[in-house]
Amino acid sequence: MVGTTQRDTGAEGAEGVAGGVGVTALLVAAARAIETYRHDTLAQDVFAEHFVLAAPASAGWPTRPHQVPEGDANPLWGRFARYFGLRTRVLDDFLLRSVHTGGARQVVLFGSGLDARAFRLDWPFDCVVFEIDRAEVLSFKEGVLDGLSATPKAARVPVPVDLRADWVAALADAGFDTTAPSVWLAEGLLFYLPAVAEKALIDTVDRLSTQGSALAYEAKLESDLTVYRDSPLYTATAQQIGIDLLNLFAKEPRPDSAGDLAGKGWATSIRTPFDFTRQHGRGPLPEENDALAGNRWVFASKP
Repeated sequence: MVGTTQRDTGAEGAEGVAGGVGVTALLVAAARAIETYRHDTLAQDVFAEHFVLAAPASAGWPTRPHQVPEGDANPLWGRFARYFGLRTRVLDDFLLRSVHTGGARQVVLFGSGLDARAFRLDWPFDCVVFEIDRAEVLSFKEGVLDGLSATPKAARVPVPVDLRADWVAALADAGFDTTAPSVWLAEGLLFYLPAVAEKALIDTVDRLSTQGSALAYEAKLESDLTVYRDSPLYTATAQQIGIDLLNLFAKEPRPDSAGDLAGKGWATSIRTPFDFTRQHGRGPLPEENDALAGNRWVFASKP
């Protein structure tokens, strides 16, 4: 059933991905679907296209490479989708390395959206994956996955809570153990949050993390994102699927979260996506008026 392309129906909670930041989860899912079926794929997510097909908000979006007008020359479904495919691969590798060689057995996905990592990655038998997101987003995802009879490869624990609420208490109620090493992931999340919320989240991760824990997140360096208002990536996203990313991003300068972590004793590494393009031999490279120029992927470990 997973290999079919028929439109999935009956998924509950579709309103959770119908607009605003929620619909960006569908954008990433469509990019992962396209990446899955590329001849030179970096990441496999056979569930991604089913999320796109199940949601009215993404009706008509491509989920296979041959459906993309202009192919890789398309700024949205070519270059931007390649970016999401590369990001998926890099963060997949980070998570698996953290549990298989780093020893963490708790994985916390902030704003998990339509992330299907609990179902598609090869986790240790005793690993627990906590997915934090709004209840309606998790309901939509679970409706689609239930329709596919999908089985998680780790103990999957949904944590239906808005990150603006008391997610720490919700995570504790879900069984999170602050005495055990954990690996945290904030993929494509922090630049939607006010600076004070990002700082609070990073501080809380530090407080809840014991030695041997790890964290990865995505950040933007620019103090003024509007300088890329006319970039091909942003204009194509607005024109082709009606998502104005700059209206969703927080407008204020971002905090130096990597510096804060280093000051708390974490070992940090800051990389550009282009570093991994060169490492893997495919993915986006720098271009003029590049909305990806300030993107950084931060990796941190608590020794």
